[in-house]
Formats: sequence, C-alpha cells, structure tokens
Amino acid sequence: MDAVRVALLREVLAGTEWPAAARRFAGALRSSVVPHGGGLLLVGTAAYEPWHLAAHLVDESTWSGLPELTPTLVRHRVEPGDPAHLAVGLGRIEAAGRGETLFLVAPERPGDGLLERVHDARRAGAMVLSLDNGDPEVRGLAHETLAVSCRDDVDLDTVQHLVSAAAGENSAPAARGRHRFRDRLSRLADQLTAPPPARW
Repeated sequence: MDAVRVALLREVLAGTEWPAAARRFAGALRSSVVPHGGGLLLVGTAAYEPWHLAAHLVDESTWSGLPELTPTLVRHRVEPGDPAHLAVGLGRIEAAGRGETLFLVAPERPGDGLLERVHDARRAGAMVLSLDNGDPEVRGLAHETLAVSCRDDVDLDTVQHLVSAAAGENSAPAARGRHRFRDRLSRLADQLTAPPPARW
C-alpha cells in the first residue's frame, strides 16, 4: 500500500483508536530494533505467514533509511531449494536472545510449540511484540501487544498497513483539531499534490 492510500486510510479511521494504537505499537517496534541495529524476526502461525507485512517493512526500511526495520521472515515450513531469505525455519527463534526482537503475528491462537519457542526467546532476553486476536496466552508472552478481533471495525490486514507505515515515519504527526472529513481530505490532497520545496 503506497503512502497516498495509507494517508487516506488514516483519514477514514480518524476519530477511532486505530491510527494512534498503530503508532504506539510501531514506536515500540522502532525503539526495540533501531538501538540494536536490527535483529527483527517476524513469524506467523502455522496457518498464517505474514508475507505482506514483511514486504511492507522492507519497503518502509528503504524509504525511511532505517535498515533495522528489515525483518527476517521465520517460516514454519521451509522447502529444499527455497532462496536464503525464505529458508529461515523455527529454529531461528530458539537462537533468539538479547538485542533481538521477535514480532509474532497471530490471527488465531498459535500452536503450543510456537508459544514455547516464543517463551524461551523472551527468557533469553528477546523483546516480544505481538499483533494478535487478543488471545490471553499470547498477550501474556509479549512485552507490547496490539489486538485485532473479529468484533473490531478493522481487519488484521488494515492494521498491518497502519503499523508498517507508522514504523517508517521519521516523526509523529502534528496534533490536529476536529475538522470535517471533506476539509481533511482537501488538505491531504493539497499536501500530496504540492511541488517539492526548492533546494539551493
């Protein structure tokens, strides 16, 4: 999702908890990986691999100049012949420790084997973040969580877009007063179509 679509998504969700919650969570992600020079491990459940989020974090790391945001995608099933960046299995979580960040994306409850690995990584000193469905066991393992349930007005994919975009931001946006939706949309369109500032 490009910057224009993310900005429009934020405008649509203005007045809800989601833009601020995503920025808070993304701030925790940045503050965990940037001081350590990276070490971001991204893992999903056996039924859900967070490919989309991995791709967006790679994009954000490039655009923001923060290579620390580039994740290592940890997969439940690695096939012979997979390229190196897709050949990192669950054993990598077992090796995680101090200075590394384990980001778990769990739209459903992870299996006990994954939860045990996450618990061991936390005990070894890894920072654990979770984007989950509110499962109490997952939330009990994580230092920082963001829950998206079927009762919420957004889905997991939308929240992943908000989190990845916020992770790449260089600063928090200025506080805004209450404006009508049309006014906000008009201001956004003006900002996006304005010519770049002149450089001397």
